[in-house]
Amino acid sequence: MATLLLGGGAASPARPAPGARVTANGVTVVVTLLPAADGGRELRATFSPRRAGFHVYSIDLPDGGIDGLGIPTRLSVRGGLTAEGRPTADRTVVGLRPAGLPTELPVYPDGPVTFTLPVRPTGSDEADVVVSYGACGASRCLMPVTDEVIRLRLG
Repeated sequence: MATLLLGGGAASPARPAPGARVTANGVTVVVTLLPAADGGRELRATFSPRRAGFHVYSIDLPDGGIDGLGIPTRLSVRGGLTAEGRPTADRTVVGLRPAGLPTELPVYPDGPVTFTLPVRPTGSDEADVVVSYGACGASRCLMPVTDEVIRLRLG
């Protein structure tokens, strides 16, 4: 489990939004809890491959991948936050055909991708953000990360 407190409490000029980060298996994930335009809250999670040419798999990739290849990006919350919908990505999916494989895999373009998840606080001072992901390049893939917990201190 990763925990790094960047700030606590509600977003305001005097107090930064709650956030944390973790780096595992070639990808840094930064999560931040922000006010949403509709008056609610939203969790933003940015997945950034650390190497050029590496891509994070699509959130719409089925469990088990395609022909057993790839791990879908997953983002969920528990504890002090409840999801109020599904995560959405700020990038459009593209196809990647790793060298020597007949299967095209849905990935996001090279570089970071940010997911937004509408959430509702449950009253607890802490929440767990749970992420799963894998990163792949044209000729090799990195070990996937499954159910990594990133702790957010909310109050």
